[in-house]
Amino acid sequence: MQLADYGITQVEDLLFHLPLRYQDRTRVTPIAGLQDGSEVSVEGEVRLADIVFGRRRSLVARIQDGTGTLTLRFFHFSAAQKNSLQPGTRLRCFGQVRRGANGFEIFHPEYRALEAGEGSGTARSTGEDTLTPVYPTTTGIGQAQWRKLCSQALAFLQRAQPRDLLPANSGQTFTLVEALQYLHAPPPDAPLEALLAGSHPAQLRLALEELVAHHLSLLRLRARQQSAPAPALRIKAGQALQQTLLRSLPFSPTGAQQRVMQEIAADLARPIPMLRLVQGDVGSGKTLVAAHAALQAIASGYQVALMAPTEILAEQHRLNFEGWFGPLGITVEWLSGRVKGKAREAATARLARGEAALAVGTHALFQESVAFQNLGLVMVDEQHKFGVHQRLALSQKAGVNGRPHQLVLTATPIPRTLSMVAYADLDFSVIDELPPGREPVTTVLVDSQRREQVVDRVANACSDGRQAYWVCTLIEESDSLQAQAAEATAEKLREALPNLHVGLVHGRMKPAEKAAVMAAFKAGDVALLVATTVIEVGVDVPNASLMIIENPERLGLAQLHQLRGRVGRGGGASHCVLLYQSPLSRSSQQRLVAMRESNDGFYIAEKDLELRGPGEVLGTRQTGLLAFRIAELPTHNHLLDAVQSIAHTLQQGDEAVIEALIQRWTANREKFAEV
Repeated sequence: MQLADYGITQVEDLLFHLPLRYQDRTRVTPIAGLQDGSEVSVEGEVRLADIVFGRRRSLVARIQDGTGTLTLRFFHFSAAQKNSLQPGTRLRCFGQVRRGANGFEIFHPEYRALEAGEGSGTARSTGEDTLTPVYPTTTGIGQAQWRKLCSQALAFLQRAQPRDLLPANSGQTFTLVEALQYLHAPPPDAPLEALLAGSHPAQLRLALEELVAHHLSLLRLRARQQSAPAPALRIKAGQALQQTLLRSLPFSPTGAQQRVMQEIAADLARPIPMLRLVQGDVGSGKTLVAAHAALQAIASGYQVALMAPTEILAEQHRLNFEGWFGPLGITVEWLSGRVKGKAREAATARLARGEAALAVGTHALFQESVAFQNLGLVMVDEQHKFGVHQRLALSQKAGVNGRPHQLVLTATPIPRTLSMVAYADLDFSVIDELPPGREPVTTVLVDSQRREQVVDRVANACSDGRQAYWVCTLIEESDSLQAQAAEATAEKLREALPNLHVGLVHGRMKPAEKAAVMAAFKAGDVALLVATTVIEVGVDVPNASLMIIENPERLGLAQLHQLRGRVGRGGGASHCVLLYQSPLSRSSQQRLVAMRESNDGFYIAEKDLELRGPGEVLGTRQTGLLAFRIAELPTHNHLLDAVQSIAHTLQQGDEAVIEALIQRWTANREKFAEV
């Protein structure tokens, strides 16, 4: 059962359970040559072994090799283990050396007794024949067991070699079998630095194959999603409503918005499901693009569902769409976790009867009790905060009409390399132009010791009629964390700024309370809003021109960029103050400097990927997406063009090869293919 947790159900699976790192046990170090902190192999003869009672009961053995004495210490041991360490027994040990009160020690070393004649006594220069692999593991399976299992699998490899599934012209210097043998048992002279960096040709051979398999699995998902028909939503049907909406706005869409609207309109007119991701930086106008698409569906006689990850963002969408669609005579239904009882029953009944053309809500929309009469378009904002299975679950609600079209929106710019891996099942549209008049937000880094100066800056900004945010990363005080809590901060700021109306919003407040505070802030009745990161997306207050982010070192770059995007939405200059706690770690310093240097969301996204990795950037680590066995991003970004080329070649050939590749690398992980 424990092996099955790793997707290991047959011998070949063991071959693809690859080491995380390696230990060099190929050289035995004389005890006289040990250095504090080093990981070494040592051979020696047991001189004594006894139980010592100090602060903690421990088994202590002392070994000698003719050059010195080394202490082996075990805090967890058995009587049988003590009895096996008889004086005169020769051991080969491996572990990390540390300096103790009586010389060098190794805590809980790995060791084995040497057979008669094995080893050569003092200052032996050679140990194991290969580097020692360290495998990913879980409770109940030790490294010795993994090494034994994988060694047996390597022996089996000589008799029954797995098929090499990549085209012969893929440009790799290692065959599949050669790469597997090398990575499970690297020779003593193997370049450890290259192996640790994931850049060895044997690793590149397997990383390429894994990325190809992952890419093919997403293309298969796309094909399955598009295997059922979708309603063909005529472009001309929505043009009258769309023109009426655009004429009612105090601005004209940017060229980028118009281009993306046309791309979506063409997709919606086809009788196969649209699968399109629209990404645009903070404030680029994605919501208007979504409204334009919704009108094409509604005018064609179909319903639209818009799902957002938080109540604040969903509420913002509801207000926008009611303001735009109300004058057009289009009913907007609201469905979130706080709509309960008879109100919920009435809302779901209206959706089921087709009386509401547009449903806006949170994850409540994809629950089983919610049904649509004729759902034609599903729009999901900030897709990565849901998980693919939830988006696909909502797409199942089209009923007899096949599948609805899908439009995914994100204000989190996704690096091209990451999008090629994570979103290969979606077409891409990019709104790469901000509305005219938007000035870049000036970002400054300020040490928290200068907090009083920042408070004065807030007072000056608000006295000029502007509004400000003060963002905290915790709700309550915590002794273990230095971050200022929102409640305590709000109280301190009220004392320091008695002439300002200071509001407070955080995730533990009741939804109605949050909504009331946000409404007051938007109306200008609250000058300074103290908030947690619940205001990351969906809050649009053009008069807010100053944002203070406390402890920004605790947040990722994408989240900082999203927060900063809450200001700079009106005319005039806006500022963001990153109020950090010193000293900063190197990675925190890199993040904050990147924020100060650039307002470009795509540059920020590339830096975020570089610093934190794809699982953290997409927020998908818990779903298993991008949980590669050997491929790593951005380390293996340079392989991605070849991945697309090879995948295209394979799609022209034998389907059985594609199936074998997907099974080899993504079995039990192709988690959305059947949704």
